[in-house]
Amino acid sequence: MSRLIAIRDIVEDKVALGSYELGGWVRTHRQSKRVSFIELSDGTSVGNLQLVVDPTLQGYSEAAHKVTTGASIRVAGELVHSPAKGQKYEFQVKELRLVGEADPEAYPLQKKQHSLEFLREALHLRPRTNTMGAVLRVRSAAAHAVHSFFQERGFFYITTPIITTSDCEGAGEQFHVTTLDIAAPPRVDGKVDYAQDFFGEPASLTVSGQLEGEVCATGLSKIYTFGPTFRAENSNTTRHLAEFWMIEPEMAFYELRDNIELAQEFVQGVIRRVFESSRPELEFLASQEWAQPGHLDSLQQVSEARFETLDYTDAIAILEKSGKSFEFPVSWGIDLQSEHERFLTDEYVKGPVTVVNYPKAIKVFYMRVNEDDKTVRAMDLLVPRLGELVGGSQREERHDVLLERIRAVGLDEAAYWWYLDLRKFGTVPHSGFGLGFERLMMYLTGMQNIRDVIPFPRFPRFAKF
Repeated sequence: MSRLIAIRDIVEDKVALGSYELGGWVRTHRQSKRVSFIELSDGTSVGNLQLVVDPTLQGYSEAAHKVTTGASIRVAGELVHSPAKGQKYEFQVKELRLVGEADPEAYPLQKKQHSLEFLREALHLRPRTNTMGAVLRVRSAAAHAVHSFFQERGFFYITTPIITTSDCEGAGEQFHVTTLDIAAPPRVDGKVDYAQDFFGEPASLTVSGQLEGEVCATGLSKIYTFGPTFRAENSNTTRHLAEFWMIEPEMAFYELRDNIELAQEFVQGVIRRVFESSRPELEFLASQEWAQPGHLDSLQQVSEARFETLDYTDAIAILEKSGKSFEFPVSWGIDLQSEHERFLTDEYVKGPVTVVNYPKAIKVFYMRVNEDDKTVRAMDLLVPRLGELVGGSQREERHDVLLERIRAVGLDEAAYWWYLDLRKFGTVPHSGFGLGFERLMMYLTGMQNIRDVIPFPRFPRFAKF
């Protein structure tokens, strides 16, 4: 059997006119005595392909009533220029085989506009829709852009543990992993005896690969991770998932300024690459009713902009003097909220900005403490319309200072012995940042709900498939 060609290759003029085979799913089927038309999608392109069928084609009359929306077919024939307006090519069918039926009375994705809410109830079928198809193709292109960016700059791709005994964030919002009988776990002195568990100690799903990334960066110089992370945070919002993918580079001998520059180059580089590879998808998604007006123009501007840098203290002063009435009051020491970040990007800077040197009290233990002992070398890269896209810092490379921070926030220093060892044996200044891939996907596609940029979302009370 011949290899199928992709509709995307036809739309992008990558194949010549001639004889080919196609396979896909029927979008519409219009029949008449003289000629029938089938609109075919194979999921490779925003555009579909029109198939032209002679009703006298052998075997067609017997199968025609089953060639309904959602059915799968395979055809052979000729790719020719189309005489019809609005389409460059059409496919004249010489052979047609019905592969899989779709009962029109039961198939939920009929030829009409479905709401995103409805599609979330049909996760197993929504990749067949124009919207989710476009999102998933952009997701694939963005993932490729991530790997290409780092590989071209001499970074090594590292896979960090999914099951871990460390808590990078120290927030305790972890999914626990155990083989113990949760109805009647073994106990010692009234506490669960994890010595009898599979790993011999408490274990959980990772919230971040950063700490393990630092281990590898202090041996390989520049690494990046790109994998799943998990947060048992009971947040049922449009911006939170319980399972999501994180991009986390770590670089030895990088200080804060180097980190800032890399993050800016990364964001701009990924946007440009996705524009190059997926412009039809981006344009289609930007045309939908939920997209913000000017979405693509905003993306284009960020990809070409000069990023400003603001000290946190200066940012607070700007917000206090703005005259704005914020839902969350502004004062030195607060963590910036989305409304504050959007004011800085959309109204003050009118472009992307990186805020640096946050208060020590609101940041995690591994960030390098500044000389004032009040702030740390943290950075948040903010973009218009969204707010924070990237968060990172220069890591604390001084053993004694790190140990003091671990103790100050109430963590068990014994659990971080290996992390402290990195500061005892050949310590170096080093930095890194983290970027949630789904947050990046929302920014690229203009989708307003994070559950619509991942094939199988996980959130409170939902872990289907």
